[in-house]
Amino acid sequence: MFSKLKNIILATDGSLYSEGAIREAISLAKKCSGRLYAVFVIETNPEYETIGSGFFEKEETEAMDHLETIKALASQAGVSCQTILHQGEDAYQYFVNESVKRKSDMIVIGRRGSRGWAKLLIGETAAKVIGKAHCNVLVVPKAAKIRCRNILVATNGSDHSTAAISEAIGIAKCYGSNIVAVSVTRTDNELTKARSNLDKAIELAREEGLSTEVLTPVGKPCETILEIAGGRGVDLIVMGTYGRGGIKKLLAGSTTEKIIGSAGCAVLVVKNNQEI
Repeated sequence: MFSKLKNIILATDGSLYSEGAIREAISLAKKCSGRLYAVFVIETNPEYETIGSGFFEKEETEAMDHLETIKALASQAGVSCQTILHQGEDAYQYFVNESVKRKSDMIVIGRRGSRGWAKLLIGETAAKVIGKAHCNVLVVPKAAKIRCRNILVATNGSDHSTAAISEAIGIAKCYGSNIVAVSVTRTDNELTKARSNLDKAIELAREEGLSTEVLTPVGKPCETILEIAGGRGVDLIVMGTYGRGGIKKLLAGSTTEKIIGSAGCAVLVVKNNQEI
């Protein structure tokens, strides 16, 4: 939960796409009195060996300067920040490994990366971090600001969705948020199931003394959820995903990936206990 974040991993690549993640990671660490770990990975592959050491020295200098800038921003906010620089292949693995090593409660990452993976809506590194991480992952667009005034949680009735509902209710209780629970159906014939999917949200909200708006719209899940989020001024979408094996779904263009890639607000991807 946002109120209990002790250790936060900030996955940054020095690009403009990381700006929102940097800002919100520092903000969350400040609110929670948590510790921030800013992690940068200089990606390499065998072909880079022909480029020469000068190339790596330049990248290393730029990476260290970027991390020092983050550390200075964190210090100004009164946040303890440790910087970590790695060099190697598969950047996502370093972010995930650091999250395990530091026993992090959350990984915060920007949407898309500096390597130009145009085929993917959210960037290959972010997609793999979501699929492989043992903790929740917060994906932050460059301009997004998380105020937790209006939260949307999407559910399809799965265990993954139940974990997302529980997280969303917890955040709403802590921040005094308005919460909208949505279960989208493709046809009117599925409305009964959609309403059943929302029973858990209603139950948990009632237990916490919260009121929850529940919606069962008919349409395409991605477009419908984004429309509702935009119309209600949602600044955080909370969703579940499919475990560490779910990376195949993410890379294949799942609803989760499409929403993360198109939403104007931050998206919190929640892992359930079976995944961690």
